[in-house]
Amino acid sequence: MAVHDARNWPDCTKMIGLLLMVASILTQQGTSGQRVKTEPEVLSYPGQTVNLRCAFTDVSGTQLTMVTWIYEPKDGDRVNIAVLHPNFDPNYPESPLQGRVSFTNSSPDLKTPSIQITDVRMTDEGKYICEYATYPRGNEQGITFLIMLAKPQNSATAVSVVAGTKPVVVARCESADGRPAAKLKWVTTANGNETLAEKPGAENTVTVTSEYRMIPTAADNGKDISCVVNHRTQVKDESFQMKLAIQYPPQVRIVGYDNNWYVGRTNVMLTCEAAANPPPFSVNWKTMSGMEMPETVQLKDNVLKVLKVDESVNTTFVCEVANRIGTTKEQVTVLVRGTRLPEKGPTTGTIIGAIIGVIVLLAIIGTSIAMYRKHKINKLNGDGPPKYKPPPPKKNNNTANRAVNSNPAPAAEARPLQNQYYSTQTAPEPVTNLDAYHDDDDDDEAGVPVDDLHYYSAAPSGWDDPENSEVPPPYVHTDREPRDYHPATDISRGDSFVSPAMFV
Repeated sequence: MAVHDARNWPDCTKMIGLLLMVASILTQQGTSGQRVKTEPEVLSYPGQTVNLRCAFTDVSGTQLTMVTWIYEPKDGDRVNIAVLHPNFDPNYPESPLQGRVSFTNSSPDLKTPSIQITDVRMTDEGKYICEYATYPRGNEQGITFLIMLAKPQNSATAVSVVAGTKPVVVARCESADGRPAAKLKWVTTANGNETLAEKPGAENTVTVTSEYRMIPTAADNGKDISCVVNHRTQVKDESFQMKLAIQYPPQVRIVGYDNNWYVGRTNVMLTCEAAANPPPFSVNWKTMSGMEMPETVQLKDNVLKVLKVDESVNTTFVCEVANRIGTTKEQVTVLVRGTRLPEKGPTTGTIIGAIIGVIVLLAIIGTSIAMYRKHKINKLNGDGPPKYKPPPPKKNNNTANRAVNSNPAPAAEARPLQNQYYSTQTAPEPVTNLDAYHDDDDDDEAGVPVDDLHYYSAAPSGWDDPENSEVPPPYVHTDREPRDYHPATDISRGDSFVSPAMFV
């Protein structure tokens, strides 16, 4: 076991050393990246002036010796484009940018050695490195990527094709001379696939082309298809809307025959309808037998009109439509009948619905009439609220005088309870004149005095008239009621309307 561990020890030592070396490199790079500050990315268009900034953020304990700007194109070798030494003037070595690159300040400083490039070109795109020579750490650097932008020229078009069975290109879309490369996509309900291709353009630009392929059918003709272009220089996506142009031979159908052409029927027509791309240039009618058209038949464009049906139109009519792609035929066989077919009546559901509708309508009308009649009867009978205010009750002097002249009450010995009950009455009970609507001295039509027809009480006016249909109170005597109780002593109506006491 010990021998096995001793053999593995050198391998472990090598692994630990390798890890320490990698960690040291990463730490050094991280430190240098923090000390030299640059912009990660700068965008520019051709012909503009761009500034590439650089600064050494922490110079404590470090001596800055020299600054060198290095240009590294995407495809090519690195080249020095600007050098700054504190003891010498700025220097601009030979490079593709010579004459267009310079330090930003007229008296550049090692702490902020920013540069500018005038009349920038598409070929200037690439990596720019600001590298410091320092002591004691050595070289430290920061990197800026210059990205050149070029707005592309976008276009799209639909390709006219003939319907077939193989995939073909039905639409093209192109974004030419852009930087960076544009992104293209298709939007359509048609069933197809898209292809994408890029090729370099002038001055480091890129041209992107996309094609939409599908198996063209007549049903796809006129469908919407759009190409959407996305590019960094555009505020929003640019969309090109188109319609597929699929050419196909005519698709023909004949309409107008209802299988009820009978002898003597007039003005019946057949119409030859055709859908085609391109549009048809000819429509011809003929008979299947090749015979001439009957005399009662008139032809105009795609319409065949029969002025009067007879046995001569008992044949097969053929419509032939042609366009640039091809010719299509369609036919219909006419059967001339001796008599017309009976017309179909309304369906059972329609009849039932009509009956139900009539019943509902009659019910509504009947209900409305009944409610109107009831309202009218109630109005005639006066069942509603009173439409007038009755006059206030008045005292009838004639009645009171008659009450005084009536027979006096019996002695106290005969009815002690009644005398005790009425002893509290200091004055005669006032009598309400319920006969205000009649003259005091008038008699009724039968010659009976009014006083004998009306009784005096404080009861509602509905009980004042014995002829009223309502039942009078129990203390009112009528000729219809049997008088089987003991009559009380005669008491003047002016004294009280209370019935006499009863002994049990």
